[in-house]
Amino acid sequence: MTAQSASGFATADAPSILLRLVARRTASALLTLLLVSIVVFTISGLLPGDAAQETLGQSATPEQVAALRHEMGLDRPAPTRYAEWLGGMLKADPGQSLVANMPVRDIIAERLPNSLMLAGFTAIIAVPLALAIGIAAAVDRGGRLDRALSIATLSMVAVPEFLVATLGVLVFSVKLLWLPSIALVSDDADTMDTIRSCALPVMTLTFVVVAQMARMTRAAMIDQLDAGYVEMAQLKGVPFRRIVLWHVMPNAIGPIANAAALSLSYLLGGAIIVETIFNFPGLASLMVNAVTSRDMPLLQSCAMIFCGAYLLLVLVADLVAILSNPRQRA
Repeated sequence: MTAQSASGFATADAPSILLRLVARRTASALLTLLLVSIVVFTISGLLPGDAAQETLGQSATPEQVAALRHEMGLDRPAPTRYAEWLGGMLKADPGQSLVANMPVRDIIAERLPNSLMLAGFTAIIAVPLALAIGIAAAVDRGGRLDRALSIATLSMVAVPEFLVATLGVLVFSVKLLWLPSIALVSDDADTMDTIRSCALPVMTLTFVVVAQMARMTRAAMIDQLDAGYVEMAQLKGVPFRRIVLWHVMPNAIGPIANAAALSLSYLLGGAIIVETIFNFPGLASLMVNAVTSRDMPLLQSCAMIFCGAYLLLVLVADLVAILSNPRQRA
């Protein structure tokens, strides 16, 4: 199988196949983003109230609300507002925040690094840990270690992230006084303060992501261990450790990459809950605030970033799977 992979990498048409795949996936991603933007704009338009009403509050008179609505351009037809927003996005200008009265680009630029830092810390811890758990469980399939890890990961999957976050605050912030319950991230904070602020959010996301990724990794490894070439290698007397490292692992890279991509994409949804609970100044909490204040340009821009990140993760996983398995290039 390894020889087949080596010959597959040497095929002359492999780069063109990858380029065609990237082109097709990019076109599909752009169409998906367009459809998602239409859905988000339509659904958000069905929400009661708008940015003018949320800004002025319940005590505002109808005349005041109408005047501010006209000033914000909310009294124009919905297709006109969507076309204007879409035209701005095509020029890399997501427009002006209706509530903050500043460019959406500047607001996102302030929050996006925090979310990337949170996702990066989580991925650095979760991916190696999940791979180690999944591979160890698969190699010891049916054994005590496999049963213990399976019970542990099943239990972790069953626990929702808001409960994990709440328990983390009760133990590490209230009882032990080790970590802050609110994640305050600022440019003036040093490295240790930043790590302490991010510890509980990262711990919560890691707890949830590791379980899912480990179970998918175990399933991918077991699927390869059941393949005929493994049995053939064992009949030839090849040590099991060598079979796993030199034959099973290279063929399991593709499914494991897909498992990692799907699990990391869960960070996008899980981050919304975690950032809200810990008041973390990230993109997910910004999106929640945009929904609350009916700030549609900001809400649609955040949704596009989340959707684009998910599509990018899936594309990278597909490329890794194709590079690791020449049979998928057909």
